[in-house]
Amino acid sequence: MIEVRNLTKRYGDVVAIRDISFTAATGQVLGFLGPNGAGKTTTMRVITGYMPATSGTVKVAGYDIFDDSFEVRKRIGYLPESPPLYNDMTVTAYLRFVGRIRGIPKAELGDSVDRVLRTCGLAEVTDRVIGHISKGYRQRVGLAQALIHSPGVLVLDEPTLGLDPRQIIEIRRLIQELAGERTVILSTHILPEVTQLCEKVVIINEGRIAIEDTLANLTQNMTLEQVFLRYITKEPVEERPVIEEATA
Repeated sequence: MIEVRNLTKRYGDVVAIRDISFTAATGQVLGFLGPNGAGKTTTMRVITGYMPATSGTVKVAGYDIFDDSFEVRKRIGYLPESPPLYNDMTVTAYLRFVGRIRGIPKAELGDSVDRVLRTCGLAEVTDRVIGHISKGYRQRVGLAQALIHSPGVLVLDEPTLGLDPRQIIEIRRLIQELAGERTVILSTHILPEVTQLCEKVVIINEGRIAIEDTLANLTQNMTLEQVFLRYITKEPVEERPVIEEATA
C-alpha cells in the first residue's frame, strides 16, 4: 500500500532525511521510531503531501505523491502532532467543514460525520465548542478529521503525546480498532505503544533508516528497548531473552 524509495529532504545545506526507503503493506500497522530530530515528522509530512521532497518517490496504492498528489491525498488520513482544529467551532460543525474540504458529496456528508462521531467516541461532545473540551477529546476530533473521507492509509504522528494514562489507553484502543482494513503508520517515542499496536518497525536515526523489520523478528532475543538502543547509540547492547508471563 505504501512504498517509500530513496526519499531525501534538504533545507538549504541541512539534510533532514537522506535516502529513506521502507514499505507498509495493506492492513499493516507500522511503528516509525527514532530520537528527537531524527527526521520522523519530516518523513510523515512528505508522505502525506504536506511538503515536497528534494528527491525520491512515495507511492500510495500505486499512485505517486508527486505526480498524482490529489489521488494520494484522497487515500490518506493524517493526524499531525498538533491536530489542525478550529477551537471556536463545535465538533460537528468542524467535521462537516473538513468533509466539505475533502470533497464528500453533500448527500453523504451527514452520514460521514455520524460515522466518525461514532467511531471516535464523540457522541457526548457533538455540540460542544472544540476549545472547551479536554485534550483527550480534541485528539479524538483530530482522528475523526483524518477518517472523515474513509482513507485506506492513516498516518499518526505522536497521537498520545500529552495525554493522561486513561486517555492514552482509550486512544490506543481506538487505533487498534481502526487498523485491519487500513494501513497505519504510527510515529511515536513510546516503545510500549509500538509493542502493543505494531506488526512492523522502522527505526530512523540522523535522517537515515537504521533498521526495518517485523516486530516479531526484532524482539526474538531482545526487548524493543534494547533493539532501539542498539541502533540509535550504535553501541553493543547485551541481549537478554524476553521473559513471557506464565499462564495458568
